[in-house]
Amino acid sequence: MSSAPIAIGSIAAYLSSATVVGWRMFHRELYPVNALRRTALGLGFLGLLLHTWLLYHAIFHHAGLDFAFFNALSLASWTVVASLLISSLNKPIENLGLVIMPLAALTVGLDLLYPTVGFMSEQASWILKLHVLLSMLAYSMLTLAAVQAVLLAVQDRALRRRKPNSFIRSLPPLMTMEALMFEMISVGFGLLTLALISGFAFLQNMFAQHLVHKTVLSVMAWLVFGGLLLGRRVWGWRGQKAIRWTLSGFGLLILAYFGSKFVLELILHR
Repeated sequence: MSSAPIAIGSIAAYLSSATVVGWRMFHRELYPVNALRRTALGLGFLGLLLHTWLLYHAIFHHAGLDFAFFNALSLASWTVVASLLISSLNKPIENLGLVIMPLAALTVGLDLLYPTVGFMSEQASWILKLHVLLSMLAYSMLTLAAVQAVLLAVQDRALRRRKPNSFIRSLPPLMTMEALMFEMISVGFGLLTLALISGFAFLQNMFAQHLVHKTVLSVMAWLVFGGLLLGRRVWGWRGQKAIRWTLSGFGLLILAYFGSKFVLELILHR
């Protein structure tokens, strides 16, 4: 079966979910909020199901696991969407789909248009496979935290100017938004810690394996998120300072994985 119709279906479902989320946020007084919420989540889960089929056929091969750049990017977006949808079942964070869903749709389209190959052998150790899984989970949770930080910054700015529009009024209270962000960071930090530990377990020659930049930047991101959690606990950091630290850590994490992978695979062809 051709992957193109499945990819188009996944993209359509993701974009439709984001559209419903946006419509609900800007026109919440015109429609039943819960009905639109269920519709948005249903479309999101449909997109995720189709995305799962695509990833299974793109990554799993008889020669091993294909973690080429666009496959890895698509897998990362899948974990972010899955985390968002599952968390949205009992937490008011579905509004993050306004940003997350279009990005996921973009990665599905890129993976369809630019297939590349970069196999992880079936003989790869279980600790390496565990490292990949933990890294993706950490990335997904910290991505949600970064998007939450952006929404928090927009909300904080609007409230300071005393000009809350319908979009701002549709968000949970500022304190709730901030508490959710730190909850995501705490979980993501724990997963990132385990990912780094498992990564060092198979790291033999950092320079020969072309992992020096990825390792250094990942550790720097870990220090930023750890410093933020410490600052929150000891000195009560919040507001703009917390937002800046969150986005800085996320930026380092993006460079650590996708920056180095982009250079190695698409520029240096290694």
